[in-house]
Amino acid sequence: MYDLVLRNVIYRMDPEFAHRFAVVGFRYGGRLLRALGGRRSFPAPPASAAVHALGMEFAAPLGLAAGMDKNGEAVRGLAAAGFSHIEIGTVTARAQPGNDRPRSFREKDVRGLRNRMGFNNEGADAVARRLARLRSGRKGGDVILGVNIGKTKVTSPEDAPTDYGYSARLLAPYADYLVVNVSSPNTPGLRDLQSTDALRPILEHVRAAADDAVGDRHVPLLVKIAPDLADEDVDAVADLAVELGLDGIVATNTTIGHDRGPGGLSGPPLLPRALEVITRLRARVGPGMCLVGVGGITTVADARAMLAAGATLLQGYTAFVYEGPAWPARINAALGSR
Repeated sequence: MYDLVLRNVIYRMDPEFAHRFAVVGFRYGGRLLRALGGRRSFPAPPASAAVHALGMEFAAPLGLAAGMDKNGEAVRGLAAAGFSHIEIGTVTARAQPGNDRPRSFREKDVRGLRNRMGFNNEGADAVARRLARLRSGRKGGDVILGVNIGKTKVTSPEDAPTDYGYSARLLAPYADYLVVNVSSPNTPGLRDLQSTDALRPILEHVRAAADDAVGDRHVPLLVKIAPDLADEDVDAVADLAVELGLDGIVATNTTIGHDRGPGGLSGPPLLPRALEVITRLRARVGPGMCLVGVGGITTVADARAMLAAGATLLQGYTAFVYEGPAWPARINAALGSR
């Protein structure tokens, strides 16, 4: 049924409007899920699918990548779709509108998405207030919630540590883990912050700000990197993560290695490089660090390949658009038999 909805309804919508429509739908719970897929489409993962990572027990490997729910509006509904964890964002210290439209595109021939959104979001203050309400609610406290934070566009590179720290201080009290995003291609100069000289003070500042905000509780800290990094730069980030005692690395963000127009491409074309990066990271950081594999996961075979490459957890977003709301539950249920 979802294929009919995709072809006859969703494809006729502007991509950004369809995205917003979906967020609103999931915001108001599981009604949309039942209408599109039916209860049988959303099996709970078996106990054998569980993963212990970041000091927590995840019901299954696959969670939702950042980018879908930028402002933390639909956490409960998205969790009901069968994701083991929800990563919201990217959230910046100040609210910002993002880049000019059009900025979201479907690449249907490869079942991919291309975007140049530019971190459009309501800002850390507004998102913190929303997450406070979520965490105090009857069903919001048990969702494993990651918060992905990025640099405000108008902030200079020199002031980036303070900018990231502001968001971390506000959002850490409501996050099960934080992700420092220095890898989106859609904010000018952001990817330059992946150099170890620029990245070190950001990570140190975020760690200190999060610790100050939560007291005795440890909020795991991860960094998200681009697939377009050269291998030696992947190694350098891995070494820095080990040196600073980071809890993990998220690999990878969208790629600019394509000829389809401006913005980062996600979906199946990204999978080979994402597997290479995860494999390289695992060899570099050893067995203990949490690696979150993202990029092009569509099938159970894709998910198993990413786990075999060394990923601890998985995330997806683009396949959720093309495969439908039952997709995460199907993948997680199947992974329980791996």
